[in-house]
Amino acid sequence: MTKEVLIAIQGLQFDAESQNDEEMDKIESIYPGEYYFRSGSHYILYEELMEGEATPIKNVIKLRDKEFTLTKKGIINTQMVFTEGKKNMTSYVTPFGNIMIALDTEKIVVEETEQELKIHIDYGLEANYQYIADCQITVTVSAKKE
Repeated sequence: MTKEVLIAIQGLQFDAESQNDEEMDKIESIYPGEYYFRSGSHYILYEELMEGEATPIKNVIKLRDKEFTLTKKGIINTQMVFTEGKKNMTSYVTPFGNIMIALDTEKIVVEETEQELKIHIDYGLEANYQYIADCQITVTVSAKKE
């Protein structure tokens, strides 16, 4: 894969009472970024802007085997670790205060070709020790077209 990539992030959040697709929260974002493969790990770097903020949040994704780590630095600071079959706790630091979150990762599926890396994660989300929702996230990293 090329160094310059596009990162598409799709998220789905299923409310505990969700009965159909219309009751799911869907989020999709696309960012330009950089891709590296070093020492058996995939690294994806990108920046995102929060509405009303001038300074971007710097994001680093590291993928190795069945562990996906997203590190955010800027107005939001956190290191979210998704490990298949494990629950990981972390502090999610925002300008409005800190939130303790738990990521209970059910499964991580990785599909890799020469031009694309697709990562799908199913997980349960807790905030301040309260169950919030079952979630899915799909990160697709594609070689940037010339």
